[in-house]
Amino acid sequence: MGKLALVAKITHVPSMYLSELDGPQKGFRQAAIDGHIEIGKRCRELGVDTIVVFDTHWLVNAGYHINCAQHWAGNYTSNELPHFISNMAFEYDGNPELGRILAAECNAQGVDTLAHDATTLDPEYGTLVPMRYMNEDRHFKVISVSAMCTVHYLNDSARLGWAMREAIEKHYDGTVAFFASGSLSHRFAQNGLAPEYATKVWSPFLETLDKEVVEMWKRGDWKTFCEMLPEYAVKGHGEGFMHDTAMMLGALGWSEYEGQAEILTPYFGSSGTGQINCVFPVTPQTGNAVPGPQASVEAGFAPGASRV
Repeated sequence: MGKLALVAKITHVPSMYLSELDGPQKGFRQAAIDGHIEIGKRCRELGVDTIVVFDTHWLVNAGYHINCAQHWAGNYTSNELPHFISNMAFEYDGNPELGRILAAECNAQGVDTLAHDATTLDPEYGTLVPMRYMNEDRHFKVISVSAMCTVHYLNDSARLGWAMREAIEKHYDGTVAFFASGSLSHRFAQNGLAPEYATKVWSPFLETLDKEVVEMWKRGDWKTFCEMLPEYAVKGHGEGFMHDTAMMLGALGWSEYEGQAEILTPYFGSSGTGQINCVFPVTPQTGNAVPGPQASVEAGFAPGASRV
């Protein structure tokens, strides 16, 4: 019935918002903003009606959660970085129908998921920042999915991504995009050193690791990447324990995926972290490689909490 039309791994660095404002950082993150604008343009060309964001700033301690309220509006200030994002206005429309469809299919496939369509909970900035540049006119409906999962297995997040794709293709009459909103390595600069690392990655190890991962994505070496993802999430300080990336790859077909990444915003450092905007072609998949519910830690799927 429905279609997953576009999948992307995107940055949401708060310095993008600072880049808009008059001051020393004006224009600072234009390349990242331009990448978001291009992704939004492609979504419009593909007829996307709803964007689903796997948001690594939405922390949850039990279950998977979908924010699919009818409407959100307000002014957002980041509790983490209030000097970066302060009083940022937002207004977007949700898609309660699709949120319920996604949750129903996830639960049917054994991934406990709750859809929240009658909630006062606003999205976090992993959703709000990209929507600011892709969806200023509220052209798209928006759904936010919790992706900072503290006690979850990466294999379950991969299964959630696959189930959400099946929900769209089997039960939804529309066209959808999935965004994994999170960095590559996510080791912030030590307190007091942030200005020095405004455009740098925290260490040569992390930068080298990230850049090799990007090369894997560009050449389509998904078998290797899926095998190394749990260890990469730990040793690379992956944002949200890289559950957004597992969700994204589950939707694409996990290690059987054959597509190659297209880089829209080249890899860059931000406050010590490694960032990128890239898109992945959606290809037909069997889903046979997506890990089942009994996949073990020994098989390479470590708990998200292992790096805490």
